[in-house]
Amino acid sequence: MSLSAPHALDALGWLPAARQLPSPNCDARPEGRAIELIVIHNISLPPGVFDGDAVIDLFTNQLDWDAHPYFQGIRGLRVSAHFFIRRDGSLIQFVPCSLRAWHAGASSWQGCECCNDFSIGIELEGTDDLPFTEAQYAALTPLLHLLKQAYPIRAVVGHSDIAAGRKTDPGPHFDWQRINEQTA
Repeated sequence: MSLSAPHALDALGWLPAARQLPSPNCDARPEGRAIELIVIHNISLPPGVFDGDAVIDLFTNQLDWDAHPYFQGIRGLRVSAHFFIRRDGSLIQFVPCSLRAWHAGASSWQGCECCNDFSIGIELEGTDDLPFTEAQYAALTPLLHLLKQAYPIRAVVGHSDIAAGRKTDPGPHFDWQRINEQTA
């Protein structure tokens, strides 16, 4: 999937080039709060399993909690992200950028609490223990460019940067140098 020049977000913040699977796990952003942060995460369900649609089912409240023992520990969790980039580079959007996705939880960035209020969450299918794929970087880089053009983004950070001690993603295998060089 290519996000070359003609692609843009619509008025609500949906990206037509992405597969759109609306999540109910979102709400209105605080009025007047600019989107100025992008948060990179990783997720796989169960951890380390990349085939199947468990992440999609989780973000759309359709996960069968009894399908795997791991799911019992997250039963009832209501979360989402704006974007999800699968291992093959396919891009799925769950929440329009104009709304607040529930991705960061308890968080703080530069003295501001509740990062969901002013951030866009991007989940990469993966774990802290494995490198991400070339296809994922090939999808992430143009997405970051597009979001930086559309919003007054001040920083791209990891979940671990805004929820230190609670979260470790995207993990040590995420290539920050590459992203910083390609999206400067």
